Amino acid sequence: MLAASNTVSQGIKDYIQITLAYWGFTLTDGALRMLVVLYFHTLGYSPIEVAMLFLFYEFFGIVTNLFGGWLGARFGLKVTLFSGLLLQISALILLAQTQWLSVVYVMILQAASGIAKDLNKMSAKTAIKQLVPSDESSTLFKWVALLTGSKNTLKGCGFFLGGFLLALFGYQNSLYLLAAGLGLITLLVAFQLKQSLEAKSFKPKFSQVFSSSKKVNLLSFARCFLFASRDVWFVVALPVFLTMQAGWSSTAVGTMMASWVIIYGVIQSTTPKVFKAFNKQANAQSAVFSALVLLAVLVVMLVAISYGLSLVNVAILGLILFAVIFAINSAIHSFLIVHYARDEGASMDVGLYYMANACGRLFGTVLSGLLFQQYGLAACLIASALFVAICIPITAKLTQNS
Repeated sequence: MLAASNTVSQGIKDYIQITLAYWGFTLTDGALRMLVVLYFHTLGYSPIEVAMLFLFYEFFGIVTNLFGGWLGARFGLKVTLFSGLLLQISALILLAQTQWLSVVYVMILQAASGIAKDLNKMSAKTAIKQLVPSDESSTLFKWVALLTGSKNTLKGCGFFLGGFLLALFGYQNSLYLLAAGLGLITLLVAFQLKQSLEAKSFKPKFSQVFSSSKKVNLLSFARCFLFASRDVWFVVALPVFLTMQAGWSSTAVGTMMASWVIIYGVIQSTTPKVFKAFNKQANAQSAVFSALVLLAVLVVMLVAISYGLSLVNVAILGLILFAVIFAINSAIHSFLIVHYARDEGASMDVGLYYMANACGRLFGTVLSGLLFQQYGLAACLIASALFVAICIPITAKLTQNS
């Protein structure tokens, strides 16, 4: 009994360290995103050029999740966790070398940052599967929602931090500060983390990265369209719209974007409490229902625009409603993938799922710049509604296979 208790206690201590690393990384990731969007916009880059800066970030997220899940299962999550942290520190330092800045240079370093992000995220999410017993689904839901929600809250803080640092210290110094902060966190975690994330005896073949589970595959496909629906108007179109057409400052845009993601993260973290209050358990049916509500929000926004209401007001108010529903839907999805993942080699199922997530982000990011530049913000909202509409029947199929 004492040995088991010590094992659980050490597991919790290690998970605190993993979460600290994830939080630190997420803060720099959000700040970097806002720094790049705002700085390159001030240099005169068009919306589609700004979107292209993130093309490799999203593309290599696809590749990383596919290979990273296999690496985590074969060599241990500790390797993937620290590889991600060190790669992000390197990317921040190299992006600060303004004498080398060009579209291609930034795209390559954004690729490195994208690889780092997905190595870090996959490691942290999979670690929960190792710590929480498979028969404790409510506990799993709570822990996954807390990790995911806190991550998004801190990413929102990162958006604010990026806009604030750019205004206060400039582009180059801001990146050096972020690299130094993440370096300190990496050293702290390296000294404190024990053996919980070492490689297991299970040594999967690379061919096993593609899941044989219909649940995992359907959920991954739905996730792709869900995140495309968010990023097609949120990533490039909205901040550039607020800067160009609404006349907002970089600090104001950073604050607004930060507030959105913070609200989004807080709601994700508290979603299990909402289900508990109604004596419900998160499942595929609840994912379908929340997606339907999300589609309704987007339709209402489009109707309001068609009646001539202010596009700025519709975008801001709609963004709040979108955040609430999208956060609940995303929290359910994040729980379901960890719940559905196989016990041996869980990182491969989680990696496949986040590969689909990255596909949706890539598609949404590119369309965000393209549609906004050609047709404006309303076109991005129409695309968002179409993506949610595609997501719904895919998720509904999951309910038939639960």
